[in-house]
Amino acid sequence: MAAVYKTLSATNGADKEPAERRNRQRVLILSSRGVTYRHRHLLQDLYSLMPHSRKEAKLDTKTKLHQLNELAELYNCNNVLFFEARKGQDLYAWMSKAPNGPTVKMHLQNLHTMEELNFIGNCLKGSRPVLSFDAAFEKQAHTRLIKELLTQIFGVPKTSRKVKPFVDHVMGFTLAGGKIWVRVYQINESEPGKKKPVDGEEMEVDSAPKKKGKTEFDVQLVEIGPRFVLTPIVIQESSFGGPIIYENKEFISPNQIRADLRRAKAGKYNARTEAMKESKIRRGDLGLTSHGGRKKEKDPLSDSVLFA
Repeated sequence: MAAVYKTLSATNGADKEPAERRNRQRVLILSSRGVTYRHRHLLQDLYSLMPHSRKEAKLDTKTKLHQLNELAELYNCNNVLFFEARKGQDLYAWMSKAPNGPTVKMHLQNLHTMEELNFIGNCLKGSRPVLSFDAAFEKQAHTRLIKELLTQIFGVPKTSRKVKPFVDHVMGFTLAGGKIWVRVYQINESEPGKKKPVDGEEMEVDSAPKKKGKTEFDVQLVEIGPRFVLTPIVIQESSFGGPIIYENKEFISPNQIRADLRRAKAGKYNARTEAMKESKIRRGDLGLTSHGGRKKEKDPLSDSVLFA
């Protein structure tokens, strides 16, 4: 009977119009061990801005990232936002579409959280954002892929369980210099203020009649935070694995930058030490010392003279 019921339901459903496609995006947010307090505040800020996300405890491993696919399946999430901390100061963001991919690895820098910015903007918790992308995202294939992945991760579906039916903030993604600049703004609507009459002046009266039921508002964008910059490094075909389909050749690791700075400082010290040795050898060949330009006479009672 169950098979007959399914067959009849399928035939009856074929005559009806196709149902509206629902956006069923859910995001798993977690980090690795070794994150700092600023990194934790960033995770909390993003979690409060994304009502369709699920926050999870820290991941113990940094090499077996394929375990994130199992976690996403366990919590019924089809997007993963993983923050990997290196050496307590470098932060990398992994964005993946579980379980089939693709995966984008980015270097996160210039981080400023809501707490340290102290902006006057504020938005309703659980509201949906308007995603604003720069037109430069459409110029190259890898930037179009990153745009689609950012849309599915930060785009809050209207059918989410914790979402509220309001759109009161904007997330802006700007592509400049090979980096993605992320900003969050509140949509602030206010009625235009009426000008008060000053002494000796008459208040202007608007002769144009106003339409009933419609009021004009001044719309402004007030920054909320957080703000950060993402630098794409690699794009992998599958979720946390697979062949690399894009690699940023211009990216330089922060470890390499710090090593070059230390090497430059060591080079200056070595050059200065060699110059001092050469100067001492030259002055010794000429019979000069630092004591008034005269050669220092040996003490006849010194050990080097007595026990030579």
